[in-house]
Amino acid sequence: MLGAICGDIIGSWYEFRNIKVKDFQPLFHKGAKFTDDTVCTVAVADALVHDLDPVETLQRWGREYWSNGGWGQRFNLWLADDNPQPYNSWGNGAAMRVSAAGLLGTSLDDALDMAFRVTVITHDHPEGIKGAQATAAAIWLARNCKSSEEIRQALVERFGYRLDMTVDEIRPGYKFTESSKDSVPQALVCALEATDFEDAVRNAVSIGGDSDTIAAIAGSVAEARFGIPDDIAAKAWSFLPVDMRSVMTALYKKAQP
Repeated sequence: MLGAICGDIIGSWYEFRNIKVKDFQPLFHKGAKFTDDTVCTVAVADALVHDLDPVETLQRWGREYWSNGGWGQRFNLWLADDNPQPYNSWGNGAAMRVSAAGLLGTSLDDALDMAFRVTVITHDHPEGIKGAQATAAAIWLARNCKSSEEIRQALVERFGYRLDMTVDEIRPGYKFTESSKDSVPQALVCALEATDFEDAVRNAVSIGGDSDTIAAIAGSVAEARFGIPDDIAAKAWSFLPVDMRSVMTALYKKAQP
């Protein structure tokens, strides 16, 4: 899950300042920060680790960090609603927040079920659900020592995504979108083509688009494939308040094999 948060923080500066290169410096821009992606990722983890109602938990965390900004219009209304209902979202927000399901699943089906339960409360459109489940599946498969090609094949077979493009092929014409079907496959390619964790996040930022979310998705999968270098993990950890650190500590304790 820290991989998703690393990606969110690193990508945050470039969300509306897209670049199309991998060798940007420094890795953590001085203007970087955690965004709504991190808040939602922590909220989902809190719900799954502590067996809490995901609706209540997501609203509690969202309202606590409302001033952090970055919320989508419909999700913002959902946070404010006293009786929040799913709103047929096909966006990539469900995929960026779902990494805890991939870490905690005792089987692939268990991970997919968790992903469904924390997604359908907002993103009940089939594409929103598919994006979240595909991300959780990729994480679970990577944690269970599947190769990038095995993961790619499994995702294509189960979810029908096209994953045969390369990062270099995606980059030139890729544009900003929050659509799950047009950003989750690209984020997965960034993670599956990578040679290490940092390479995955740099891939994600370099294609442009919704940079913090794409890097959060790619980072969550890359963490499961490679782990996170200590210096990158420590830098991301330093951005986080105590309440978020507490949830993450509990998650990793529960997720240990």
